[in-house]
Amino acid sequence: MMDWLAGLGVAGVMIAHPWLYIATSAAHILGLGLLIGAILPLDLRLTGLLRRADLSVLFPFLTRAAMAGFALAAVTGTALFLVNPVEYAANPALQVKAALILLATANAAALHLTARAAGWQVAAPVPPLARASAALSIALWLSTLLAGRWIGFV
Repeated sequence: MMDWLAGLGVAGVMIAHPWLYIATSAAHILGLGLLIGAILPLDLRLTGLLRRADLSVLFPFLTRAAMAGFALAAVTGTALFLVNPVEYAANPALQVKAALILLATANAAALHLTARAAGWQVAAPVPPLARASAALSIALWLSTLLAGRWIGFV
């Protein structure tokens, strides 16, 4: 499978156009900044650490910003992975990062589905399960960020 991905030619395009690799890497960092920059204040508010922030205003905006950041990071991260999929797939740091991304995404989806099913409104007090999910989200996304930095050192 990785050999097939390597044959897609992404590496050749990135090598032939170094500015494309640089732009893709920069866009990946932008996506991560947008994702973490939106998730962290939202999760801090859900945990109760930012009590004064109006959740009814923050929640829709920061949720959309986080999703946009996630989409940008996913697309650019995939492009960066395709530069050398055989080597990256064997990298333990990337394996940890991928697992953390899956866990963090599942946590976010579970929070939204549970909140919607329970009929929770953002103007209402934050339920204990949502507080716990937000604390887990902080830990997972920051760990993902650290795992991403670890990739180049393994």
